[in-house]
Amino acid sequence: MSTEGGTKALVAALTANLGIAVSKFVAFAFSGSSSMLAEGVHSIADSGNQVLLLVGGKRSQRDATEQHPFGYGRERYVYGFLVSIVLFSVGGMFAIYEGYEKIAHPHELENWYWPVGVLVFAILLEGYSFLTAYREASKDKGRHGWSAYIRRAKAPELPVVLLEDTGALIGLVLALGGVGLTAATGDAVWDGIGTLCIGVLLVVIALVLALETKSLLIGESADAEVVVKIREALVDHDTVTSVIHMRTLHVGPEELLVAAKIGVNAEDSAAVVAEAIDLAEARVRKAVPIARAIYLEPDVYSEEKALAGPDADATPGGPGRNTH
Repeated sequence: MSTEGGTKALVAALTANLGIAVSKFVAFAFSGSSSMLAEGVHSIADSGNQVLLLVGGKRSQRDATEQHPFGYGRERYVYGFLVSIVLFSVGGMFAIYEGYEKIAHPHELENWYWPVGVLVFAILLEGYSFLTAYREASKDKGRHGWSAYIRRAKAPELPVVLLEDTGALIGLVLALGGVGLTAATGDAVWDGIGTLCIGVLLVVIALVLALETKSLLIGESADAEVVVKIREALVDHDTVTSVIHMRTLHVGPEELLVAAKIGVNAEDSAAVVAEAIDLAEARVRKAVPIARAIYLEPDVYSEEKALAGPDADATPGGPGRNTH
């Protein structure tokens, strides 16, 4: 559902941004407003970002290979990280530079009604894009608040579009304020200040996106409620008596790897244990359909093993990695 909703939001945002970009550059040509130039570049950057996310979504659907046995789901995270870089460099830094130049060397604003008309038009289109993303994200976020949703979402598309559209709407208001104050006072410095504020806003959004996507690239576990479902599904209170310890990892937004050591009865035969493992895997996939790769290690339960947890020396990034 998040993939379908993300694609719908991306297409809506791309359509809106392309139309907005053209109108902003036309307004810049007639008025010379730096706010309009910065906003035009912002819309071009946003359009490029949406294309990147669409490409990432398409490439992530490729079948697993021998070299990439867990598939290409993380490509969506890679392209999401690229979006933050584009937004920071092309959108944010350009706007900051252009704002500084406008403040240092102000130029008279001509035909102020062009940028004002285009900005009102752009707010309407961005509002349409934002509402589409908001509706789709509302289905995906469940009971979590918006801040928690941005931090916890495993699919990057909807959070990226939401943040971009939020930034775009705030940026348009800032640009409208800069152009309006310049037209009212005749001082073009206000146009530069509006442009500078747009640049700072884009840099902040880009940094938030970079931090969240970096976490996904490194590898995040399943949400706490999903972990509980998996634990409950593994245990049948007959052959599988407990979960000694377990690890989960998102290898893609809708693909989860589950590795667990499960407690079994010492007197059960290998055939009985093997059948119990097959049934446990089936229960997990029914409870959590995105659990694609499941690896279960049977062991006789002991409280000492359960308290010890996974072998730290054998864990990626554990202390054993740094010993010589």
